[in-house]
Amino acid sequence: MSNNPSDTLPAVDAMRKYWDVITPLMGGTMAMRAAGKSLLPQYPAEADESYKERLSLSTLLPAYSETVGNMTSRVFAEPLQVGDDVPDQLKEMTKDIDHAGNDLNSWAVEFFREGLSHGLCHAFIDHPTVDGVRTQAEEAAAGVRPYAVMVKPEQVLGWRSKGGQLTMFRYIESVEEEDGEFGAKCVDQIRVLEPGSWRTYRMGSNGGAWALHDEGTNSLKKISLVTFYTGRTGFMTAKPPLLELAHLNVKHWQSQSDQDNILHVIRVPILVRIGVQATFDNQGKPVPPEFKVGTGSLTDLPKDGDLKYVEHTGAAVKAGREALQDLIDEMRMAGAKLLTPEKSATKTATQADEEAAQELSPLARMASHFADCLAQLLQFMADYRGLGDGGTVEMRGNFDVDYMPEVSLPTLVAMANAGMLSKETLFAEMQRRGVISDEYDWAKEFAKIEAQGPALGTM
Repeated sequence: MSNNPSDTLPAVDAMRKYWDVITPLMGGTMAMRAAGKSLLPQYPAEADESYKERLSLSTLLPAYSETVGNMTSRVFAEPLQVGDDVPDQLKEMTKDIDHAGNDLNSWAVEFFREGLSHGLCHAFIDHPTVDGVRTQAEEAAAGVRPYAVMVKPEQVLGWRSKGGQLTMFRYIESVEEEDGEFGAKCVDQIRVLEPGSWRTYRMGSNGGAWALHDEGTNSLKKISLVTFYTGRTGFMTAKPPLLELAHLNVKHWQSQSDQDNILHVIRVPILVRIGVQATFDNQGKPVPPEFKVGTGSLTDLPKDGDLKYVEHTGAAVKAGREALQDLIDEMRMAGAKLLTPEKSATKTATQADEEAAQELSPLARMASHFADCLAQLLQFMADYRGLGDGGTVEMRGNFDVDYMPEVSLPTLVAMANAGMLSKETLFAEMQRRGVISDEYDWAKEFAKIEAQGPALGTM
């Protein structure tokens, strides 16, 4: 039995093992360095100071975070579209969906990115209460309205459910409060959401136990929480879909550190003396011979002695460089798998009767699920205002398999030059890849090409 609101569920602890790898990768070089030995092990015979120096000089190739960013950009290649069936009041609210100045599209980018990187992300609709405000007209006059709150995976502590319905959701948040006339301080608090009510807990002074801080009610009969999954494994649980890419990226981080370290070593030649015999004092202790190195200095050596620099052959450097390149290629393939089409059954029985199974990439399916999540958030906002149907949201992303346009475009140009592809099709393919703006029209461009005459050097 536990009455401590900060206790985490075993399912949360299991997911945090994934996030211990994912979160530093998303944070970049500084976050990877802060992770220390957990992601960059210390060599068995490596001195602490040497390890600290190696860690401080290690840099991250941001393959994981850039892949997540690129895939997110594909989903938002065009701004999301709020359906015509969304009530006008909600459309107005989407211009500032989080009550912090972010419109729905801008806010949704971070929501999707977090869900893609960690496997899932949560959001709920909150509605502040103000004393003396009872009608919607009074709420509008006071600026009180429902708004979206994002809850990142690392914030979640636990939940409860019954019959597949969420009955409790706990997470930790940081609240900024005034501190004196000019200062500000951040206070950690735990928020507990339940159908029709909420509570917050704060830790007592001097590190005491968590105690009830505030509580309240709302008009909804269920928790207004939406969970966006990209790698669902069960109710409220998920595995990051790009976890294997994350492991490859960590491996590259470690290998790059080794490569930088060996480069540092071989760039400093070792000075070796051969044939110098030790001398001893009256007590039998060896006396180090006088040794001078530098311009204007002279060093005496015994007969048949030798003094030279010993340098590394560099064979290990070449092998390390090739291994790093192989890792980059593997990471590229691991990231591209989200664009590989898969056979997926259609969603509803009606669609199943009308259509055959269709090919969808994992990223396209994620975007479709994400649109449903945003629509559910709008529905919760509509429920707070009694507006009926909250409407739909449409994602218009770019889910083409062409993961690296710089590789495919030269092939397309060569095909066009060989007469195997029309110039109009080449123009369309370049537009599809974002090389040419969609504002341009082929017919008009072709007319301009004909009017300008032959290119220089073709006469």
